[in-house]
Amino acid sequence: MKQTYRLFIRLEHPQRIRVGRLGTFDFAAGLYVYTGSARGGIGSRVLRHMGLSARPRRVRWHIDYLLTAPGCRVERVDLHEGIECAINRAGGGSSPVPGFGASDCTAGCGSHLRFLGP
Repeated sequence: MKQTYRLFIRLEHPQRIRVGRLGTFDFAAGLYVYTGSARGGIGSRVLRHMGLSARPRRVRWHIDYLLTAPGCRVERVDLHEGIECAINRAGGGSSPVPGFGASDCTAGCGSHLRFLGP
């Protein structure tokens, strides 16, 4: 079964960050929430995102570009049994980067990263 997680991420200061093929975007300082999922192995996925994996972190997914930025940290992780897109849409906030984390999204979310504010 696919499990869903939400990373609540604090960016300490505004930054311009390149997000792979999506391009370069200006990120405001503040709180963001990223909604992702994993088929089994959700624990190792979350540990990887938090930089606690035994393996060295490679920049592989959109979220990696944000998480490796200076002054960026994961403040909280929530785990859910629900559907990733439904949880993402219910989270509020604005979408700072179109397509972020939503390459395989078929529900039209537009982005799985939301900016919640300062």
